[in-house]
Amino acid sequence: MKKIFLLVVLLFTATTFWSQRSQIIAYIDMEYILENVPEYMQAQNTLDAKVAKWKNNLDKQARHIEVLKSDLANEKAILTKDLIEEKEEEIEIKQVELRRLESLYFGPNGDMFLVRKQLVKPIQDQVYNAIQSIAARKKYDFVFDKSSELVMLYSNKKYDISELVLSTIDRTRLSEEKKEMMNKKTEVPNKDLTEKQKELIELKEEAKDKKVEAIEKRVADNIAKKEAIAEKRAALIKKREEQRKILREKKEALRKQREEDKKENN
Repeated sequence: MKKIFLLVVLLFTATTFWSQRSQIIAYIDMEYILENVPEYMQAQNTLDAKVAKWKNNLDKQARHIEVLKSDLANEKAILTKDLIEEKEEEIEIKQVELRRLESLYFGPNGDMFLVRKQLVKPIQDQVYNAIQSIAARKKYDFVFDKSSELVMLYSNKKYDISELVLSTIDRTRLSEEKKEMMNKKTEVPNKDLTEKQKELIELKEEAKDKKVEAIEKRVADNIAKKEAIAEKRAALIKKREEQRKILREKKEALRKQREEDKKENN
């Protein structure tokens, strides 16, 4: 009897232990969540527009290079060695410039990375923070993403916390807006500020001005670079036109020479 009792107690203890060790799992649909966050969609649309513009610029330059290559292939037979080398050098310069632009736009620290970091990442962080908050509160062991590469052969809707994530984001947004409104209401007028507070405000304003100046400088530098590239391109175009003029003159001279030779032979 004692053995049976001990066995029952042991089984009960083991069952309790394993039930306590059972893992709590939930899943989300990240695509659905992001599609329902207005700020994310706005940021993504802005990024997509910039990417389309960059790709269009690259495609235009790539097509221009192909035209130059085609022209060179067609005219190579009647060009001098120097002209061929000049044209090949021009094509090489444009190819280098194209690769530089590709890296500038889509490289590891390119414009796409920076714009995504500036526009999209803060919103993604907001989503991840909401997920972590829910997971900690509800003691989830795992939260899977249904829209990721993870293959989910079956998913019970009751474990989907996507709507809960959206609600958490909305509550966080409302809370931040309320805090901002309260801060505005409790702002101390300048005349009531202490010297130290005034000094802190001045330092903040100075830091803000420096940040604006840095941004303006970066924009100005980018404009200057683009202007330099445009000037270089214009110079190359002018040079190419001069070369084509010389080529046309040579063709015309060659044609006249052939006609004269033909007349003499007749």
